[in-house]
Amino acid sequence: MIDARKTTKEVQIANRTGCGPTLGTWFVALCLSLCCLAHAQVAYPEQEIRVAGLATLTARSPHASDVLATSLEIIFNDKEVCCGKNSALEDSVQSANPKSLKDIAAKLQGRHLLSDGRAIKIVAEYLAPDEVNAGHLIAMIQNGHAPLMEWNSRLYVVCGVTYVETVGYSTNSVSYAVHKFLLQDVRYSDSRRSTTFDRLKDDASRVQGLLFLQVAAP
Repeated sequence: MIDARKTTKEVQIANRTGCGPTLGTWFVALCLSLCCLAHAQVAYPEQEIRVAGLATLTARSPHASDVLATSLEIIFNDKEVCCGKNSALEDSVQSANPKSLKDIAAKLQGRHLLSDGRAIKIVAEYLAPDEVNAGHLIAMIQNGHAPLMEWNSRLYVVCGVTYVETVGYSTNSVSYAVHKFLLQDVRYSDSRRSTTFDRLKDDASRVQGLLFLQVAAP
């Protein structure tokens, strides 16, 4: 049988003679723990962000030209700019190929006139799939800019994304990985309106690109 009093005494002696877990031992262990943390990468839980205040509009028909016009109305949210009668972009939208983000960007980019004669400038940023940067995409959505997305030759309004943020403590760096694109299909007003492109499951080769559009001073 172990004598508890003797065991306690032996521990006390060991501590005094340096044979036990001294303050120095604990300090070394703490340093090792901090060093391991400093060289670690931490991936935080998946987050979701959305563009606030997007209008809920439905296209007059499922035709590509009507889908484009309605999607642009949602993005610009300004009837003087787009896309009805006498709006600044009326003619440009009608002349654009609704199934080509590149052509839409080319037709809308540049200077346009409002009905009262004031000039505006449209800044169009077309991104091919291999040009999409997760950090840039997240920052634009955080700043309230919803892009158009062409997927399976159809247009969608990207109303948000989900992503994972990874922090590298040793390099003092932050990286992002977008997992899902939260989309609005303006052909529908029912449950089919909301859909998702999942980068981890869906075929990325079917995505033709993204298009950001902003109004700026001329």
